[in-house]
Amino acid sequence: MATIIGQIDTFDEAREQWTTYVERFEHFVKANDIDEGKTVSVFLSVMGASTYGLLRSLIAPVKPGTMSYGDIVNTLQAHFSPRPIVIAERFKFHKRNQAEGESVAQYVAVLKKLAEHCEFGDNLNDALRDRVVCGLCSESIQRKLLTESALTYQKAVDIAMSMEAVSRESQHLSNSLKVNAMSFASESPKAKCFRCGKSNHTQNECFYKDQLCHNCGKKGHIARSCKGAKTEVKIPRVFGKGNYVKSKGMTKKKTIHKMGTETERLNEETSSDTESELTLHNVTATSQNPAPGNIMKRENEEGTAVIKIQPKIEGLRVEMEVDTGAAVSIISGELYRDKLSHIRLRHTNVVLKTYTGEVIRPEGVIKVCVKLNKQRARLPLYIVTGNAVPLFGREWLRRIHLDWREIKSISAVHRSNEGTLDSLLKQHEKVFSEELGTFNGYTATINLKPGTQPKFFQARVVPYAIRPKVEEEINHLLKQGIISPVRFSEWATPIVPVIKKGGNVRICGDFKVTVNPALCAEHYPLPRIEDLFASLAGGKRFSKLDLSQAYLQIPVHENSRKYLTITTHKGMFVYNRLPFGITSAPSIFQRAMEQVLQGLPSVHCFLDDILITGRDDAHHLSNLEAVLNRLEKCGLRVKREKCEFFKNSLEYLGHMIDASGLHKSANKLRAVAEAPVPVNVSQLRSFLGLVNYYARFVPNLSTVLHPLNAMLHKEVKWNWSPECEGAFLEIKRQLLTPNVLTHYDPRLPVRLACDASPYGVGAVLSHLMPDGQERPIAFASRTLSKAEQNYAQLEREALGLIFGVRKFHTYLYGRHFTLMTDHRPLTTILHPHKATPSMAAARLQRWALLLAAHNYTIQYRSADKHGNADSLSRLPLPVHHKDRKDALEVYFINKMDTLPVSSSDIRKGTRTDPILCRVKEMVSTGLFPPTKDSENVLKPYLMRKEELSLLQDCLMWGQRVIVPPNLRPQVLEDLHTGHPGVVKMKALARSYIWWPNIDSQIEEKSKTCMSCQQNQKSPALSPLHPWAWPESPWQRIHIDYAGPFEGRMFLVVVDAHSKWPEVLVMDSTTSCKTIEVLRGLFSRYGIPETLVSDNGPQFTSEEFECFLKSNGVKHVRSAPFHPATNGLAERFVQTFKHSLKASKEPKPLQQRLDAFLLQYRNTPHSTTKEAPAMLFLHRRLRTRLDLIKPSVKQTVEQAQEVQCSYRALHGKERDFGVGDSVLVRDYRRGGEKWKTGTVSSQSGPVSYTVQVDSAQTWKRHADQMLGGHPEITKATELLPADNSVSPILDDREQELPLISNETVSYAPDQHADGLVAPATVISQNERRFPVRNRKAPNRLDL
Repeated sequence: MATIIGQIDTFDEAREQWTTYVERFEHFVKANDIDEGKTVSVFLSVMGASTYGLLRSLIAPVKPGTMSYGDIVNTLQAHFSPRPIVIAERFKFHKRNQAEGESVAQYVAVLKKLAEHCEFGDNLNDALRDRVVCGLCSESIQRKLLTESALTYQKAVDIAMSMEAVSRESQHLSNSLKVNAMSFASESPKAKCFRCGKSNHTQNECFYKDQLCHNCGKKGHIARSCKGAKTEVKIPRVFGKGNYVKSKGMTKKKTIHKMGTETERLNEETSSDTESELTLHNVTATSQNPAPGNIMKRENEEGTAVIKIQPKIEGLRVEMEVDTGAAVSIISGELYRDKLSHIRLRHTNVVLKTYTGEVIRPEGVIKVCVKLNKQRARLPLYIVTGNAVPLFGREWLRRIHLDWREIKSISAVHRSNEGTLDSLLKQHEKVFSEELGTFNGYTATINLKPGTQPKFFQARVVPYAIRPKVEEEINHLLKQGIISPVRFSEWATPIVPVIKKGGNVRICGDFKVTVNPALCAEHYPLPRIEDLFASLAGGKRFSKLDLSQAYLQIPVHENSRKYLTITTHKGMFVYNRLPFGITSAPSIFQRAMEQVLQGLPSVHCFLDDILITGRDDAHHLSNLEAVLNRLEKCGLRVKREKCEFFKNSLEYLGHMIDASGLHKSANKLRAVAEAPVPVNVSQLRSFLGLVNYYARFVPNLSTVLHPLNAMLHKEVKWNWSPECEGAFLEIKRQLLTPNVLTHYDPRLPVRLACDASPYGVGAVLSHLMPDGQERPIAFASRTLSKAEQNYAQLEREALGLIFGVRKFHTYLYGRHFTLMTDHRPLTTILHPHKATPSMAAARLQRWALLLAAHNYTIQYRSADKHGNADSLSRLPLPVHHKDRKDALEVYFINKMDTLPVSSSDIRKGTRTDPILCRVKEMVSTGLFPPTKDSENVLKPYLMRKEELSLLQDCLMWGQRVIVPPNLRPQVLEDLHTGHPGVVKMKALARSYIWWPNIDSQIEEKSKTCMSCQQNQKSPALSPLHPWAWPESPWQRIHIDYAGPFEGRMFLVVVDAHSKWPEVLVMDSTTSCKTIEVLRGLFSRYGIPETLVSDNGPQFTSEEFECFLKSNGVKHVRSAPFHPATNGLAERFVQTFKHSLKASKEPKPLQQRLDAFLLQYRNTPHSTTKEAPAMLFLHRRLRTRLDLIKPSVKQTVEQAQEVQCSYRALHGKERDFGVGDSVLVRDYRRGGEKWKTGTVSSQSGPVSYTVQVDSAQTWKRHADQMLGGHPEITKATELLPADNSVSPILDDREQELPLISNETVSYAPDQHADGLVAPATVISQNERRFPVRNRKAPNRLDL
C-alpha cells in the first residue's frame, strides 16, 4: 500500500483563504504523484461536503465531475474571493501608515499584501517606495530617505531597516550601559541599596524592605538611609578612589565630582542633581567596537563654523577642532599610531559618553607637550578607536588660552569662503567621483632600443591561499578596462601579488626583468624646490589635490600595449593604461600634467599632487576653480579623501609650506634631534661615527667631542656626566644647522644610505656636492618591532632600504638615486635589472617590486665608511609597536569574557522586558485575558497559562525556564556548544528552557553556523541523468589520462556508441602531445562531434581548445571533483588498471595492453549487450578462441584440396603467353571443332582472351585451348571468314564451364612440309537421354 505524503483537510473558509487552499492541494498532488486524470476526483473528495454542495449549487444543473480542474477552481474563486474594486484597494494602500510599535519589516509586509489587488503593474516598486517614505512614523528616517537622489524601493527599505536597527541598538545600549558617574582613578562603584545603604545586594533582596523607619515611620527602609532626615548631609568631593573633601553649611544633598588623572585633575564641578559624566558632544560611536569606517564628526545643524586650531603636540602640528562641549581632548587611534606611537600608551578607567548617550571606552591616555601661541603645557590626551576628529576640549582650554576676539573676526570671512568652496566642489563633483578617469586626447607611447629581443617569462606560481583574491583583482581590472585578455604575445612579464593592509591584493608587473632594461627612458625635468617657492610666492592659504590612481588614468597607445603584457595563471593580459613600475611613467605623467595646467597662476604640480594658492581667498578660489575645470575637461579624477583646502600650512614634498615660505619638515630631522642618549660604549661609538662622517662641516669638532671621546678609553669607567650630556646636545644642535644640512636640489645626485642593527634601522638622505663631498638632507630612524627583530640579517638590511625609500619617497620618486648598503648580497637580490630569485622569501620579492617603481642603482659600501646610517640604526628613535595577539589567545579571551547565563540574569532580564513583565503579573495575580482578545505576542503564553509559574522571580513553563529576549542569543550559543545539530539542540532545550518560536530559532541558528555548514555531510545524490546514446560510432568520445602505472601514463579514449576503447602509452601528457595523438585517431576513425573530458590542464589549455574549435568539435568538461560526469572514461580506467595489475606474466607492458584490448573489444558490453567490435566495425575480431569453433570454410577448403589432388592425377599444366598461336574450341554448330587464334591477353589464372580473326575475340579456359603452330594459324587466316558469326561471344559462351563434360584426346603433332596435319579427334560423346517425341496437342473440336 502506497504511503500518502502530507495531509489535506477539508476547506474551511473561517480558517483559510481559497487561494491558499488551492496552492496546498496542488503541492499535495505533486508530492503524491497523482495522475492528471484523477486530479478532479481527488479534489472533489477532499474539499469537504459543504464546499462540494456549494459547488453543485453554483454550477447546477452541470455535475462537478464533468468539469475540468481549472474551471472548478475559478468558479469557487469567484465565489469566495470576488474581484475587488481597484480604486478601493488603492485607497486602503495609500491610507496605510506605520502603526505604533510596528517595525519597518512588518510595515513593508503589510504594504505588499495591500498592493496585491491594486494593479500597479510595472509601477509597483515606485508605489511601494512612495508609500514607505510617506508612511513611516520616524521623521529622522523620512529625512534621510528624502535626501537620497536615486532612491529605489529596495534601497529605501534597506536604509529604513538599518536606521531602525541602529536606533533600537543605541536605545538598548543607553538603557543597559548608561554611566551615571565616573572617576579618572577608578570605575563607578556598585549602586547602593536605598533601603539600608549597603551595596552587596539589590533593593528587592534587602532584609529591611518590610521594616519601619525609626525616623519617619514609613515602611521599606531604615533610619540611616532615610531621606526625610532633617540633619545636614555632608557632601564629599571625589578626587580619586577613596579621596574625599568635606563641605559644611549645605542643607541639600548634592554630589559634586571632580575629574582627574594620576597627576592632574580637572577643576570641573557640576551643579546638577544627578551624577556627572564626561561628555563629548561631537563624537558618535558605539559602546563596544565601532564599525570600521564609522566617521566621528560634528554636525553643525545651526550652520555655525567649526573652529579649528593647529597646536604643536610633541613638536608636530596637529589640526584640532575646538569643542567647549568636550570635557577632555581626544585624537584617533590611527593618528596616534602614525604620529605619536613613540609615547607609551597608559591604561585609563575613564569612560566617555556622547551627547546622544553612546558610551566610548578610550584605548588609553598619553601625556604630551602642547604648544600654542607661546603657551606651553604638559596635558593628558585620550586615544579613541576609529577615525575620530581631533578635539581640543575644556581640559586643555583651561591651560591653553585662545584669542577669542581673533577667532570671531576670522569666522565670518571663513564661513563665506566655506560656503563658496562647498558649492564649487559640488559643481565639480564629477571630478571627485570614484570611477576611473581617462585622460582625453593623450596617449602614452613606449619606445624600445633598436634591436631589442622580446622577453617572455612564464607565469609565476601563485599561492593557493591568495589565488581567489588575485583572480578577483584580475576580474576587477578587466571590468574597469585597465587590462584586456590576449592569446598570443612575444612579450610576457610575470606578476607579483602584493597584499594591501585591508587584505586585498594589488597586481603589479615585474617590468624590471622585461621592458625596463630595453626602454628608451624619457627624461622630463621634475620641478625644483626653488621653482616651487617662486610659483607659490605671495600665497596666504593653500590647497592640495591628489589624483586618484594617477598613472592608470593615462591610456597607452595601441602599438605600445604589446610591451605591457603580463602573464598570470589565468592567461595573458595587456595593459590598456599606463601601469605602475614602468621607468618612463613619472616623466610621461609629469609632462602630461604640466600640459593640462599650463598657464594657470599660483598652481604647482609634482606628479599626482597639485598645489594651489592665491594672493587672497577670492584669487585662491578662482585658481582652484580653473584647475577643477581643466581636470574635468580632460577626464581626470581626484581622490577626495586625500585633498586639503584653504589650509594655513601643509606638508608638501617633505617641506612645510605657509605664508612665510618653505621650511624643512621637523619629521625629517627627528632621527638626530631626538636621538636617545647612549647607554654604553658601543652606542656612543656608533653616534660618534655619525658625527665623524660629517666632521668637515662642524667647526671645532674635537673640542666639542672631548668629553665623549674620553669615555672611549679602556681604563675609563662608564659615567655619563653633565659634561657628556652638554657635548651630546651641542653636537646634535650643530648637526642640524645649515652648515651641515643642505636643501634638496633636483640637479644634484642623491644618495640614500641605509643600515640595520638588531634593534633598529636608520637612513640618511644626502646630496653629492660638485666638490665630491656628501652633505645630508634629512635623517630617519626607528626601532624594530618584535617580529622584525626576528628577521634574518639579510631581511633586516633589506628592511632598512625599504624604510629609507618609503620615508623619503617624495624626494626619490621620479628621479635617479643611489642606494648605499653595507650588505653585499642585496646588490644582487635587489638589483634594478636582475630578476628576483624565485626562491627568495616572499617578503623580499614584494620589496623588490616596490623598488621596481624607482629609478635607482644599488652600491656596496664597507661598514667602516657607512657610519652615518650605522649610527642611526644603533641609536634609533623609540617607536611603539602594537603587538598583534595570537589568534588562539584572542579566541580564549573571547571565550573567557562570555560568562554563562545565571538565574539572576534571568530575573533582571524578565524585569526589563515589557512583555514578560505583563506575563509575570498575570501569573502572580492569576488574571489572564481571553485568548481571542489578547495581543499576538501574548498568545503563546496564554495558551500555556495553566502551566506557567513563578520560581524566585523567574517565569517557568513546567520545569523549563522562560528566557528573556536579550539573553536568548547567548543561550542559543550555549545550546550550540559542540555543534550538536538541530535535533539534539531541541532535545537539550526541552529539558531546560523555552520561549516562543524557540524551535525555529534553533533551526535558524544551526543553519547560520558557518562551521556547521562547512562541515556538513554531502547532500543526497541527485537523480541519475545518463548521457544520450549516440546514433552512430565515433559521434561522441570520452577521454581521460590514467596513471602513472608502472612508470607510464596512458591516454584513454572510449567511443560512447560502441564502447570501443583506445589506450595509448604516453611519454608526455602535455597539450601538444595530446593533440598529436588525437589527430592520429581522427585520421583513422574520423572527427567526432563531441569530446568529453575532465578539467586536467591538458584539456583546459587554450591550445587544446583552439584545436577542437578548428575541427568543429564541441568540448564538454565535467564539473570539478565530479568524475561521474565523465563516467564512461573513468569506469574504463578502473577496468583497465585492474586488468594490468592482475596480469603478472613477465611480458612487456605493450603486449599485455594489446591482449587486454583485444579481449575487451570482442566481449559483449554490460550496457549495449553487444561487443564493441560489432557496433564499431560491424564484425567480430578473430581470436584464438575461433579455432575451437567448427568452420564450414575449412571443410570446403579440404574438399577443394581433394578435388585438386584427384585432378592432378589426370591433368596437365598448360601455360600460354600473349601472342602465342593456339587452337580454341569452337562450339558453334556445323562448324569445325577447333579454330586457330592468337592469345591477346590473360584474364585469369587459367582464362585467356583469344583473337580468332580480325573481327572475333573469344574467351576460353585453358582446358578449351591447344597449342598451335604459327603456320597453321597463318593458313587458317587465308580461309574466308564466316560473317554469320558475331565477333563477340554471347553470355552463354562466356559462361562455359571450367571443366568440360566431354573428354578430348589429342594426337601427337605431325610436321610435314611445314604444315601441321589435322589432329585426329576422338569423341566419345553419346546421347545420354532418349530422343523426345514431339506431337501437336489434341484440342477439343466441337
